[in-house]
Amino acid sequence: MRLAILAFAAGVAWLQWQPALPEPAVLAALAVAGAALVALRAPLPRARAAAPVGAFLVGIAWAGFCAHQRLADALPAAHEGRDIEVVGVVAGLPQKFENGLRFDFDVEQAALAVPAHVSLAWYRGGHRGWHGEDEDMAPAQQVHAGERWRLVLRLRRPHGNLNPHGYDYEAALLERGIRATGYVRAGDGNVRLDEFVWRAGYAVERLRERIRARFERVLGDAPYAGVLVALAVGDQRAIDPGLWQTFARTGTTHLMSISGSHVTMLAGLAWVLVSWLWRRSPRLPLLLPAQQAAAAAGFLAAFAYSLLAGFEVPAQRTLYMLGIVALALWSGRSVAGSRVLALALLVVLLLDPWAVLAAGFWLSFGAVALLFYAGSGRIGRGHWFAEWGRAQWAVTVGMVPALLALFQQFSLASPLANAVAIPLVGFVVTPLALAGSLPLGDPLLWLSHLVMAWQMALLDWLAASPWAIWQQHAPPLWSLPLAAAGMAWLLLPRGFPARWLGLVACLPLVLVPPSRPAPGAAVVTVLDVGQGLALHVQTQTHDLLYDTGPMFSPDANSGNRIIVPYLRAVGVARLDGLVVTHADKDHSGGAESVLEAIPVAWVSSSLPYEHPLSAVPVAQHPCIDGDAWDWDGVRFEVLHPPAAQFAAPTRKTNDMSCVLKVTAAGHSMLLTSDIEALSEAALRSRHARDLRADVLTVPHHGSRTSSTPAFIAAVGAQTAIFPVGYRNRFGHPKADVVARYRACGAALWRTDADGALTVTLAADGVGVAAERVERRRYWHGR
Repeated sequence: MRLAILAFAAGVAWLQWQPALPEPAVLAALAVAGAALVALRAPLPRARAAAPVGAFLVGIAWAGFCAHQRLADALPAAHEGRDIEVVGVVAGLPQKFENGLRFDFDVEQAALAVPAHVSLAWYRGGHRGWHGEDEDMAPAQQVHAGERWRLVLRLRRPHGNLNPHGYDYEAALLERGIRATGYVRAGDGNVRLDEFVWRAGYAVERLRERIRARFERVLGDAPYAGVLVALAVGDQRAIDPGLWQTFARTGTTHLMSISGSHVTMLAGLAWVLVSWLWRRSPRLPLLLPAQQAAAAAGFLAAFAYSLLAGFEVPAQRTLYMLGIVALALWSGRSVAGSRVLALALLVVLLLDPWAVLAAGFWLSFGAVALLFYAGSGRIGRGHWFAEWGRAQWAVTVGMVPALLALFQQFSLASPLANAVAIPLVGFVVTPLALAGSLPLGDPLLWLSHLVMAWQMALLDWLAASPWAIWQQHAPPLWSLPLAAAGMAWLLLPRGFPARWLGLVACLPLVLVPPSRPAPGAAVVTVLDVGQGLALHVQTQTHDLLYDTGPMFSPDANSGNRIIVPYLRAVGVARLDGLVVTHADKDHSGGAESVLEAIPVAWVSSSLPYEHPLSAVPVAQHPCIDGDAWDWDGVRFEVLHPPAAQFAAPTRKTNDMSCVLKVTAAGHSMLLTSDIEALSEAALRSRHARDLRADVLTVPHHGSRTSSTPAFIAAVGAQTAIFPVGYRNRFGHPKADVVARYRACGAALWRTDADGALTVTLAADGVGVAAERVERRRYWHGR
């Protein structure tokens, strides 16, 4: 059974990595064939292999049928950007952000065809729409879970930035069942129709919201109030972004949300309490054995807490495992731990075949599997402290390959931090927070916060240590199964020979570096940062970042969300240069985060002296026409702005943009940032011969203020790249500008349609690879 379940899970996972879905008829054939193989009964070993093969086929079919059904609930492309009146119910916890509220919404009625489940933003005011129209938005209303509203919406299909090794936002939306995102339009049509719509799910969300409001009212601006909210109701967005850095560096992230250990802890407390009370009654044990009553109480407590926590994958896994154990106790059977874990895996994937797309799925099931593995094959039990230490060693070491594959880092401070944090959070902070959510529980909330503050003093000290975390490039895929086998050998019981060879099998994880260009060649990656620009230029031994993309919010920008994770994944630990072309936020918005996270040799820019980045303690100089340098046989030339322009800068910052030409192996790429027609004419005047290039990043994202016919002809690029955001508010690129490049015979690429674009300038020619082609999945729009 266990092997068949693993094969079923492999089939589900295989389907989620496919660029296109098999047709329903093919899936039906796979389901029939798989079911027949699973049902086959034969004593021969060769015939017994039929069951796992059949389970693999059934897994593919199950995931495929679910995917077809979910994708069918789509927003028609013709309805994007249109005002649509809908009636529906607020389906989840409303989340505050600096400009308003975000919430999930279940659509009951709509004037046009829209998906049943959408994610909305309601802005306070001054929001600008996707195509540049002024949105005179009314102040965001007080919206609560379970309310029915009539709203006027503007929606778009799921779309997210797609970069090498980057987060797949569209996959996350698919897993949550959200098939459109959008915002509430201003007007008198937005009306609350019902204060509450009764449904079990809405009742749970309203309860979660009230508990969160109670915590906010009692704790106010206490520094760790968000952590207690996350522990009580699973609202991880309540935690301050700065705290996540501390948790990541100390390896305690898993404790600061509802994890399996928290659910197990609460179930254990309920088990012990009910068992103790039950045994003291003279009659109750006659009606039902105390062990069975305690098992039922533990499961119900776990179920209630899992619902309160938002029913994430780690909570689901623990709940189903506890349910299987409870059923075994009621039926008088003994079930092996590995079988319990396998059955929980089966239930999770039957209910949610997209769970395999979440990092939490692999970490949760992987950690428990390691605990079972490390505890198996041993004779007798040692001291409890030794057993606890062995379990910590198994999880800490065994999860390293997964952490490097998923996040390119793991915490060296984790063993010490978790030795303190696990018992404190699991047995003190969380129970106090839950008890404090009850009436008259205010003192318990403050006590819980006090204990959390004591613990954070240790975590802050550990996080500040330079040795706290190991960060590196993304390991090659082939090294992961090798490392997993190595960990399995390393964690064998004492007495097995040469267990140290397991560590040898893990060496490729850290010792095999990412590939780099050959001498004289260059690779330029135009990152998908939305409506903005960020490029990474890599030679054999040097790395340059050209612009840093937009700022999304006070805490989020292209630097910390996209550029820094990308650079770490491709093995860039230091930048040899950073060019910030001009002051516009869509080009400089991520610079501060990049400078904080990665050592930078120098910064070249056209920024005014009063710009905040000018105060950063790093070597800085202006980018001036005539600057040039060579790295590994690759030529870099600054063509704009001229020195005289710094003394008398133009009114528009766009015309101060640093223009850079990269020449490698006889091929070149012209990086133009946001120059407009005035600068294009000046460039043609000063550099008529130097403008010729094979590849061009289109000036100003394809605006009508740029890309004059004369400039396009002077460059003569065979490849034109438009760095634009999906359905951006400016309407870039403009249709007439696109037509100009198409008329010149250039191959056109767009970051909103193609994702990040990797341009190779090498002796064998110019190559362009699109991330939405290389990493195509069946849910990706293009």
